[in-house]
Parts: sequence; C-alpha cells; structure tokens
Amino acid sequence: MSRLIWTLLLVSFLSGCSFFEQKDPTEGWSQQKLFTEAKSAMAGGAWDKAIDYYEKLESRYPYGKYAHQAQLDIAYAYYRNGEHDSARAAADRFIKFHPNHPAEAYAHYLKGLSNFNRSINFLTRFIPSDSSQRDPGGALQSYQDFATVLEKFPDSEYTEDSRKRMLYLRNNLARYEIHVAKFYMKRGAFVAAANRANYVIENYQRTPSVSDALKIMSQAYTKLDMPELAKDAERVLAMNKDSGAIVDDPLKLRDENLVENFWTLIGLDEN
Repeated sequence: MSRLIWTLLLVSFLSGCSFFEQKDPTEGWSQQKLFTEAKSAMAGGAWDKAIDYYEKLESRYPYGKYAHQAQLDIAYAYYRNGEHDSARAAADRFIKFHPNHPAEAYAHYLKGLSNFNRSINFLTRFIPSDSSQRDPGGALQSYQDFATVLEKFPDSEYTEDSRKRMLYLRNNLARYEIHVAKFYMKRGAFVAAANRANYVIENYQRTPSVSDALKIMSQAYTKLDMPELAKDAERVLAMNKDSGAIVDDPLKLRDENLVENFWTLIGLDEN
C-alpha cells in the first residue's frame, strides 16, 4: 500500500512539473515567420536568438524554401557569436549540400575567417598580444581556406581580402618558427635553433622573419664554434638588406566589412 501511495505522489509531482513547463513561443510558426524573426535578430546583433531561430527552422523545415539561406545565415551567426567551430561546420554543410551555389566562395571565405579569429577572445581584442606565439593549427587551416577562395574563385569579391589575409598568416607562421628558434637558443639547443631558422629561410622567403632567422643562424653557429657558417649568415643578411629583400610587416587585419555586406552583395535576402 505504501508503495502505491509513493507512486501516486510521484506521478502527481511530475504532472505538476509538466504543468509549469514553459511553452515554446515559436511552436506553430511557419518557416517564413521563423526566417523573418531570425533575420530581425541578426540585424539587431542578437546572435544567440538568431541561432535559436535558425536551428528550429532547419530542424522543422529541412527542405523548405529558406533552407539554403538559413544554413549560410547560421554559419555567419555562429561566427559573430564567437562559436568558430560551429561556424565552420555550418559552412561545410552548406558547401556539401549546395555545390556550385553562387555563395560557395563566401562559405569558404567564412571558414577562413572562423579559423582566422579562432584564438581571438575578449581579452586579446583589447590587450596587445602576439598571435604568432599561439598554436599555429588554426592559422594553417585558415591559410588553406583562403587559398581555396583564390584557387576556385579567382574573380570573387573575397579574393583580394583572402590574399591579404594569407600574407598576414604566412608572416605569422614564419614568426611562430622564430619564437621556437629563440626558445631553443635560450635553452642552449643551438643546432635545433639553427635548423629552425633555416626552415624559415627555405619556406617563408620574403617575410619579415627572414631577417630574424639569419640573425639566429649567425648567433647559433657562433655558439657552435662554426665561424664560417656564422659569417655566411651575416653575409646573406647584408645582401638581403642591400637588395631590399627584407620586407616590413603588413598591418594586422580586423576588417569585417566584406562579411557584413555579403547579403546585400549577392541579394540572397530578397524574397
């Protein structure tokens, strides 16, 4: 009898909980209503709300008239909300399910931006830091994403900006190698430092880091009691300076205008 009473009490409690559950305000919304509200949230910078609407639109109307726009919109919303892995995944889905779509170049470009900004959080936006000291994995993938834009869509609106970002990334990757070489120098691993610096010279020519690499090679070979190799590095450095082969760092890129103006550019918002 006591077990029956406890069972009835439990059922009554669960029923009471379900009574107080909040009803989904979007229940019964049409796909056009969901899409319109999502776009409105996007316009107001309410990225979380926009993502929620787009996710519901995709799940309820996966083959609806707004499906392809929602897939690309949600990728951008994820990107602006700092959810870079989700942004890349959404862009990948769009590319997979909509090959040869006019917006494919933008999807690749957005993938590149997502990796480009992967390690930039609230603090690094306002506190100066050297991004070349962070894990280069995201930079390498971003470089490849932008390279895809150049290779597949050489005449797209995103080609020039992708090229500039690739230059910035290449310089950053070279600087990362320099940081590693300097670390080896501090630890007394002079052979490793010289090899790392040589890697920069062989793989990142015409970057600002070439000068640093040659200096490190000279220092490392001096420590290793290899004066001839040290002099060779100094001579090459002098030749590069005289010929103008040593290049300056480009300005850091933080321009998001191409992304924000995308919908106006190709008119996907027009119904």
